[in-house]
Amino acid sequence: MSDQPIIETRNLVKVYGLLPVLRKLNLSIDTGQFVALLGPNGSGKSTLLRLLAGLTRPTSGTILVGGWELPRQAAAVRAQIGLVSHRVLLYENLTARENLRFFARLYALPAESSEDRINSMIERVGLRKRADGLVRTFSRGMQQRLSIARALLHDPHVLLLDEPYTGLDQDAAAVLDELVQEAQAGGHTLLMATHQLDRAARLAQRVIILSRGSIGYDADATALDGPTLAATYAEVTGTITARP
Repeated sequence: MSDQPIIETRNLVKVYGLLPVLRKLNLSIDTGQFVALLGPNGSGKSTLLRLLAGLTRPTSGTILVGGWELPRQAAAVRAQIGLVSHRVLLYENLTARENLRFFARLYALPAESSEDRINSMIERVGLRKRADGLVRTFSRGMQQRLSIARALLHDPHVLLLDEPYTGLDQDAAAVLDELVQEAQAGGHTLLMATHQLDRAARLAQRVIILSRGSIGYDADATALDGPTLAATYAEVTGTITARP
């Protein structure tokens, strides 16, 4: 593991109009960590992930991903991140395979090896039998599995997950659990925003709770269980809206 954090923010501020969303946020995440990002709606979770993905610009402060600075070196940062959100970011009128071929070209994967990589990812997410089916015919869970394949296609160092369990049934959520654990075991760094406290305590190595745009809690998750985390969450945020 590198001595340099793979994700770092210094005095990060994001303001929309007159509304401050992030307030001088200082964050450091080491390579290979699986971090759960918790907080009520409006606490800044999705905004932070969008900033780290280079999809929006900070009002002030510094963002470093893999040593590259955003937004100045956005192209270098985007090459090493994968993004999964409640929006699957897929083309519904293309097949699963066609979607991955499109993103392989977008990521500039070598043509001679991209087809093998696509087949490997389709197999990995359990979609081999539906590889040539149109995405619009897929269930929500199947679309989210393909979204994971899209995000991991270029073997990024960092995987950002923004409420990836939204709309999934129990079986599809269990498959997603397996995929994110496999990604973490493979050396990827994961930062996952979620409202599901039990899942955060079970899957993540570290838990961060955002409250009013600042870090209200940051601790090792290995000794946490769902009820303990729920009590901490309520104390830090003053709310019990997250699911235990």
